[in-house]
Amino acid sequence: MRIDSHQHYWSLARGDYGWLTPALAPIYRDFGPDDLAPLLERAGIDRTILVQAAPTEAETRFMLQVARQTAHVAGVVGWVDCDADEAPARIAALARDALLVGLRPMIHDIPDPDWMLSARVGHALGAMQAEGLVFDALVRPRHLARLLVLADRHPALPIVIDHAAKPFIRDGLLDPWRADMAALAARPNVMVKLSGLATEAGPGWQAVDLVPYVTHLLSTFGPARLLWGSDWPVLNLAGDYLGWAQVAQSLLAARSADEREAIFGANAARLYLAKRGKPCA
Repeated sequence: MRIDSHQHYWSLARGDYGWLTPALAPIYRDFGPDDLAPLLERAGIDRTILVQAAPTEAETRFMLQVARQTAHVAGVVGWVDCDADEAPARIAALARDALLVGLRPMIHDIPDPDWMLSARVGHALGAMQAEGLVFDALVRPRHLARLLVLADRHPALPIVIDHAAKPFIRDGLLDPWRADMAALAARPNVMVKLSGLATEAGPGWQAVDLVPYVTHLLSTFGPARLLWGSDWPVLNLAGDYLGWAQVAQSLLAARSADEREAIFGANAARLYLAKRGKPCA
């Protein structure tokens, strides 16, 4: 089974996507299952993980409803206010829905880089672990040293770094991202998504621009802890679904068939679906 580990749906009328403005013209419209389904078929993708795009529980409930009505959505990564006193209770309540497989605070938009290390967030992370949920870490390079501390505090919490922490690809910068990711790779509970790289490279990017970053992730995390994702429709700011899928295949062409199978589906099934008792095939 091939799984896109990271995609979004949204409806502008919901009004809770504060970051989504008319300035982002290619993606400033509604996107739903009917838009993605033909792309999945052409790319040979069987299932997807639907990821939050708004910091509201209302959007999480919206996504869970979409997932119930959409055969290709295998699971939902939602959102809870991790600062709230009742966060553990809210997490437990949402986790009653078996389609919820993870949670993602929008850390990259939070001004305080130490936010993730607060006691309240720690309680929320403990609740995620207790419920068998994945912590999707939406971070930038400046957060990686803190994420290392978090991973050490919660060694049994499955953590996946979205978009490889958004390295500065368009500027051709590898350091200190390179060393920080290597340190995180030493923590067995941390995985990484090969997603969002085209957006970080910017319009006009080429596959060669991504090679140093993908090579480093392969050499540190290895094929067993990498997950392919599209980040569609955000991807449309700098590329397209089929193009990114083909480039990702070319970047991994030297790996064995089993390793490619892991990155393009088996790892996502193991991370998101197995612990929630969902079928992985």
